Formats: sequence, C-alpha cells, structure tokens
Amino acid sequence: MQSSLSLSVSPSSSAATISRSQHSSHCVPVTTAGSLNLRFCGLRREAFGVSSLKHNYTHQRVQLSRQRYSKKVSAVSDNGTPPKSFDYDLLIIGAGVGGHGAALHAVEKGLKTAIVEGDVVGGTCVNRGCVPSKALLAVSGRMRELQSDHHLKSLGLQVAAAGYDRQGVADHANNLATKIRSNLTNSLKALGVDILTGFGTILGPQRVKVGSSNKIVTAKDIIIATGSVPFVPKGIEVDGKTVITSDHALKLESVPDWIAIVGSGYIGLEFSDVYTALGSEVTFIEALDQLMPGFDPEISKLAQRVLINPRKIDYHTGVFATKITPAKNGNPVIIELIDAKTKEPKDTLEVDAALIATGRAPFTQGLGLENIDVETQRGFVPVDERMQVIDKKGNLVPHLYCIGDANGKMMLAHAASAQGISVVEQVTGRDHVLNHLSIPAACFTHPEISMVGLTEPQAREKGKNEGFEVLVAKTSFKANTKALAENEGEGLAKMIYRPDNGEILGVHIFGLHAADLIHEASNAIALGTRIQDIKFAVHAHPTLSEVLDELFKLAKVKAQSSVPLNEPVAV
Repeated sequence: MQSSLSLSVSPSSSAATISRSQHSSHCVPVTTAGSLNLRFCGLRREAFGVSSLKHNYTHQRVQLSRQRYSKKVSAVSDNGTPPKSFDYDLLIIGAGVGGHGAALHAVEKGLKTAIVEGDVVGGTCVNRGCVPSKALLAVSGRMRELQSDHHLKSLGLQVAAAGYDRQGVADHANNLATKIRSNLTNSLKALGVDILTGFGTILGPQRVKVGSSNKIVTAKDIIIATGSVPFVPKGIEVDGKTVITSDHALKLESVPDWIAIVGSGYIGLEFSDVYTALGSEVTFIEALDQLMPGFDPEISKLAQRVLINPRKIDYHTGVFATKITPAKNGNPVIIELIDAKTKEPKDTLEVDAALIATGRAPFTQGLGLENIDVETQRGFVPVDERMQVIDKKGNLVPHLYCIGDANGKMMLAHAASAQGISVVEQVTGRDHVLNHLSIPAACFTHPEISMVGLTEPQAREKGKNEGFEVLVAKTSFKANTKALAENEGEGLAKMIYRPDNGEILGVHIFGLHAADLIHEASNAIALGTRIQDIKFAVHAHPTLSEVLDELFKLAKVKAQSSVPLNEPVAV
C-alpha cells in the first residue's frame, strides 16, 4: 500500500503524539522460502557468497575510502565523545524496506551490520501494508473479473454467480504476511545481519541503547529507518472497529454495507477497490476540490470515470471531516463535515464505518534526537540530499543518516530502500546522490495507475521558469493489441518531455498492468537515456510494453544525437 499525501482534515489538525511503545512502522522486503530470493518491495537479488569475503581486508579498504569522504562533512557536532572502537560498522534502527535494503548492500560491501527492531520484523510493509494489501487487492481483482458479465460474455465465458468467504479472504492476507515475515527473518540471519530486539534510542555520537535494558551498542555509522504510522487528525476517534485506519482495515474483520473513506489518495483508492468489489458502498471525503489530487490531472479525470463513477461510490469534495464518532449502542458512525474554505458546517453523514486514509506521519518520537542536538520538522528528521542528518544549527551530524518515511522526502517503500543503498555507497567511500525524480509510484487499483517524474502542470511550470518548451505524447490502450485481446482497452499513457533535447520529464499510465509498465520509463530517467535513443529499442509483439514504445515513437524530438543526462538530481 502506498502512502497518500492528500489530507482531508480540519485546518487545526496535527499529527497525534505517537508512543514508541505502541507502534513501530518499518516496512521490509521479503524472501521466498526455498531460495531466499530477496527481490521484493523493489530490492535487488542478493548473492549469498558475499559473507565469505575477506572482511578484514575489505574493512581496511572501506575505512581508508571513508576517511577521504569524511572531509566533505561541513561541520562536526560537539555533543559527546564518540567511542574509539565499535561493535558494528553499520547499525540500522528499523527493519523496514529501507533498513533491509541498506543491510543487504552493507553486507555486500563487507560491513559488519546489525538491525535494531522494536516490533516484529517486517514492520508496516509486511505486517500492515504492502504485502497484506496486495493480497486483498488480488481478491478484489478476481471478484471484478467474475462479476463482469459483459466482460466474460465478450470472451465467450459463462460463470455462475461469484461469492466469497470473508474470513478466508482475511486469512489469505494474514497467512501471506506471516510466511513472508518468517522468510525475511531467516534471510537476514543467513546474511549474517544481527537482529537486535528492542527500541533503538540514540544516546550520543555513534551510541545506541537497545530496548529498556542498559545494553549499549556502538557503530561507526548509524541509519535511522523507523518509517511512519497512519496519520489520524484531531477530532477523529478511532476505535479499531467502526472507525479504523489502514492497519485495522487490512485485517478485514468486517465488510460494512456503507463505509466512508476520508482521503482519496493511494490508500483510499486501493481500499475503495477492495470494499466495492466485496459489496460495500463507499463515500469519499476529500478536503481539496477534486478527487485524487496527487495524480496528474488528466489521469485523475480518466481514473474517476473508470474507478469511481460506475461503481457504488459517491463523494464530497472541498470539505473537512472535523469530528468522527464511532458507532455506539446501536447508533451509526457520525461524521461532521465543514466547508474547507468558509469553515461553515456543510453536512452530517451517518455510515456503518469510516476508514481514515489521510496519509501517514513519521515515526520519530523517542529516538533520542535531542541527545545529538537534532530537532524534527513536523515530525520529520531533517537531512541533506545525501540523507545525512542536520542538527538544529544547520550542521551535518557526522556518521548519522535518516532514510525513508522518517525523513519525508518521498514516502514510498522502494524510495526508502534506494536511499539506504545510497547511504551505504557513501559510507564506503563512493559519493552518491539519489535522483528522486526517477523513482516510480503505483496505485494497485483495477486498472492500475502508475507514474514517474513530474506531472504535466509541474513540468510546464518548470519549463516556464527555466525557459524551455514542454510537449506531451499520448497513446490509448485501445491501440494496443495485447490489451484488446484481454478486452482491457480502457487506459491512457502520456509522456511529458523536452523536444529540444529529448529529456523525459514524466510518464503517467492508467491501464492494465500500469504498475509493471512504468519501469521502462523510470529506468530511462534514472540512466539519463533520451527519447531519440530509446525509441530505437525493440519491444516484443504483441505485448503491453508496446504502449511505452508507442509513446517514444510519437515524441517530436528536434535533437538527433544525444548525451546521457547523468547529472544527479536531488529532491
């Protein structure tokens, strides 16, 4: 499940105080039981010969290279004295996708590595996010196929009425999470990564206390990777039964007849797909004037026509949910709405349940940041473009980094992993800056939505400010043979680009398997490949990949030769 940055809340709302004894939000990639293949949540395959490297030699080489890199640090904190010897080369607080990605890369680089985890291994992604949500969405996808008489008849199929067992669906999601959590734990141990159980609290430079005991661990470098938790605005009372967050919804303890979803970003859209497929009626409550405000406007318009209008979904836009009261004593859930602009009372809804999908809040309280003179900004740990933590005086804190949702740069699981890998590159002597504009995102509705880079309005604004022309190429899934064979021609792909030099500024896809198709575009942006070069790439026919091929060929690029855009872009 992706994080939504769309907030449907009252203007006085702020993130609730989060106790570290209550939640831990780490999202971890997973492994298969037999081969320990680690290619999940955007992580690359790990070779198990890594641990047999000659550690002493590698460590000495790493230390020399890191000494050269350390000269680039602009300031050194004077809070405490760092230890002269260390228990680990790298200590990661949080066994999430970011922490796991960093650990894999650190092992590959020959670093002695440990992960501190205060909750079950797997955190949000495995236990309360990416993994169980995709299990539920797999069910909703199958249900939609079986319920679409028109679609089935067009393929010559006849199917009896489809039904489902709620507990069976819930068990599918829970069993998947349990299996992957076990595989993940075993894979980390097989890699030689120490898993230290307990909450990690930074005591000073390169020192971390683990758990409630007095156990203190030292490390040459430390990465904060504590992730995020569901954001619940003030005025909303969550009881976990009738007023719920995504954490509760993934357990699927009930399928209400009518559920209100507060927020129409990634999380809200995906759950609307699940609930409507299982028979619920849905009402969206969105603070902004349009649904899906974080998406490219043209994609949002088409997605609303396909994902919202034909289904049992209505919506209220431009309103705040100022108060939500759980169902009690036979009474329904009561939602009080006010106009987002005038703040005047607008409406009162009575529903069976309410899902709060107003985004996520960084999980950074109790980390001991005050011990190293660091102040959070709206809960996020401030970092530079290399993920190095910045103290309240504006100085870089030596040997301390923060990745993933906790720094707020890009609240996506695979972005956290990429940031973690980037940090390991730096601490082993190779300067590296991650291009966040090359990181794709996806919403796993039916059909799917995916994107990378800038939206069309963002690109046009950038072009206006920097003085270059912006053009758009578009193609429909109705022009793709494979999509038509599947009878899934409803979809659109668009590419925003610079005609003067062929640079891809953004790609947005709505249609069958959009989440898989986006990576050709994201990799092109990451590698600096220009349109006039990639248009000569050959795509198998008939495949959905030809949707991207069509985009590249439709582009009107003036330049005939190119130089790869290899400059790093920091966001």
